[in-house]
Amino acid sequence: MTKGDTEYQLLLEGSTETKEKIKRPNKSLLLAICAACIGGTFQYGYNISIINAPTKSVQNFINQTWLERYDEDISEQYLTLLWSNIVSIFTIGGFIGASIGGTLAIRFGRKGTLMMNNAFALLAALLMGLSYPTGLFELLIVGRFFTGVNAGIGICVQPLYLGEIAPRALRGAMAMGTSIFITGGILTGQVIGLNELLGKEEHWPILLCTTCIPAFLQLIILPWFPESPRYLLIDRGDDVGCRKAMKQLHGADNFDREWEDMERERVSAIGIKPKKPWQLFMDRSLRWQVLTIILLNAAQQLNGINAIYFYTDYVFEEAGIPDVNIPYVTVGTGACECLTALTCGMLIESLGRKVLIIGGYTLMAFWCICFTLTLTFQGAGLWMPYLSMGCVFAFILSFGLGPGGVTNILTTELFTQTSRPAAYMIGGSVNWLSFFVIGMVFPFIVTKLQQYCFLVFLVISVLVAVYIFLVVPETKNKTFLEIHTEFQSGDKRKASKADDGPRTTLLSTPL
Repeated sequence: MTKGDTEYQLLLEGSTETKEKIKRPNKSLLLAICAACIGGTFQYGYNISIINAPTKSVQNFINQTWLERYDEDISEQYLTLLWSNIVSIFTIGGFIGASIGGTLAIRFGRKGTLMMNNAFALLAALLMGLSYPTGLFELLIVGRFFTGVNAGIGICVQPLYLGEIAPRALRGAMAMGTSIFITGGILTGQVIGLNELLGKEEHWPILLCTTCIPAFLQLIILPWFPESPRYLLIDRGDDVGCRKAMKQLHGADNFDREWEDMERERVSAIGIKPKKPWQLFMDRSLRWQVLTIILLNAAQQLNGINAIYFYTDYVFEEAGIPDVNIPYVTVGTGACECLTALTCGMLIESLGRKVLIIGGYTLMAFWCICFTLTLTFQGAGLWMPYLSMGCVFAFILSFGLGPGGVTNILTTELFTQTSRPAAYMIGGSVNWLSFFVIGMVFPFIVTKLQQYCFLVFLVISVLVAVYIFLVVPETKNKTFLEIHTEFQSGDKRKASKADDGPRTTLLSTPL
């Protein structure tokens, strides 16, 4: 047994000294995660929320511009159509960004793609800033499209980078940076959009331009941190660069275990080129992993969280909160989601991914029932609207504790290096398509079913929880190869039960 094997065995046996080291992430690793997230998923959350505050102001600008051009007021229907385009074009850009993000990550690296992605945010800020002085509201549509492309690439590549730079024992907690910065971006956008800051009518061009600030911050900070060590070693074969990156991220004496894991994965990937999305669909050994990320990413948008946000203003009004104070209560919902993301980050390495995501969906199903009942009997008593408010916050807490935090981590962990970028392209594209579909279909669902629409989301939450319980293994503290082998072993066990004779023994033989 070599010295390296002996050290690895000690790590597996739970050396107290090594565990202590692993429990304390390197300061450089934490800073690298912040640098990646500030221009990545923070931008996604920020650009989702800041568009809400200037709704009336932008509509007034469009009407004024239309009047100057054509000497007549714009019709209400056409104004609504233009505003809908400004809002929804973000999802189209996001879908395009997600569909190319994995390819860019393979060609230019994870860090390189994140750096290049800031060009879309800066261009978007410039176009939206020029819309008012030039009197061209069309620039808002183009600008929002580019913010969507930026968000789509960021939400695809940034979790990829985080999952690959974190040590195995801290992978879940470090990858929670994705969820924490999304919710942090939403909360920041809600706060910046208050009247006391940039929420006044005359400030809306500046508000929409602030998307350039996170981009500048990432361009200044991220160059100080290395490329993904896994990308350097497995994709580029750069041993020296990989060791240098590992030393910076994990410490000079604390990366032997990760190095051996990556070496095993590199050996298994010899002669295998990075896969395209359609190749993942054709690979029978990956069918359950692909199906899992499709279901999880679709459910993340279709589980009712958008419906809860749709109903918040109504619930707050019924509770007697004045209209002028509702934006401040809405900030409270953003703070609530941010708090649960932080809580999930602290619990994920102790409880595991499976417990959190099943528990999250189960609680969401329960709160769907409660919210349906409170909305149905809203006039039964003065206290009923406050119960509805409690359901709003409880549902958001449940979402942040499970689906909101764990989904992206599972996309990282269910695939090996050659498949992971394509998996993020599939998962991201499904997420953005679901986002677009729910935006188009949801108003009709609410109109037809009213408060009973939450029974639809109840069914979705229960089905996803059951699927995860039956199909998805726990991935905590396992290597990517171990997780991949566990899925394959499950397939072999099912095949063994279906067949008989000598073939059964052959199929059940371990890899």
